[in-house]
Amino acid sequence: MYYNGHTICDRPARSLVLTGRAPRRWTIEAAAALDALFSQYAQPICAYLGRMLGDDGQAQELTQETFLRAYRALLRGEEWANPRAWLYRTASRLAIDAYRRQRLLRWLPLSFQPAAPDSAAGTLDQMAMRTALASLPLHYRLPLVLYTCEGYSVAEVADILGLSASACKMRLCRARERLRQAYGLESER
Repeated sequence: MYYNGHTICDRPARSLVLTGRAPRRWTIEAAAALDALFSQYAQPICAYLGRMLGDDGQAQELTQETFLRAYRALLRGEEWANPRAWLYRTASRLAIDAYRRQRLLRWLPLSFQPAAPDSAAGTLDQMAMRTALASLPLHYRLPLVLYTCEGYSVAEVADILGLSASACKMRLCRARERLRQAYGLESER
């Protein structure tokens, strides 16, 4: 038995997170749902934003803003079919807004293979990858980082970015091609 703010109910507060059902008013159950969302997704979203922005401090700020928006949405009674996609979509939009404000994004390299710490070639490859990734337009970087670094499926990336699956596949294909071209040009220098 669980206390939901007014009565004792049969289901735990965590079921709110799994079903995406939003509370009608702020209760202990709603607070537990937000706490469960935060404990499950705060670190992955912060890491995602860190990769996108290249600035851990700004990534932490935007992570807090993402969960503040989730709190406000829960208070408004919004319901989410997929809370994870909603959180990543909100974080992505915040990153885009930060990009527009700064007009300059410093991206971290994709980590396909970790280089040995004493390997100069590995360091040069990472720098070349960082430069190649930074040369991609933002609408190609977002799906590429979500798919490659975060490990989401094409359908999940499409849901997070609000695209159709075919549009997402096309952006990933174009992003990979542009990344290959940019990386090839960088490695020839």
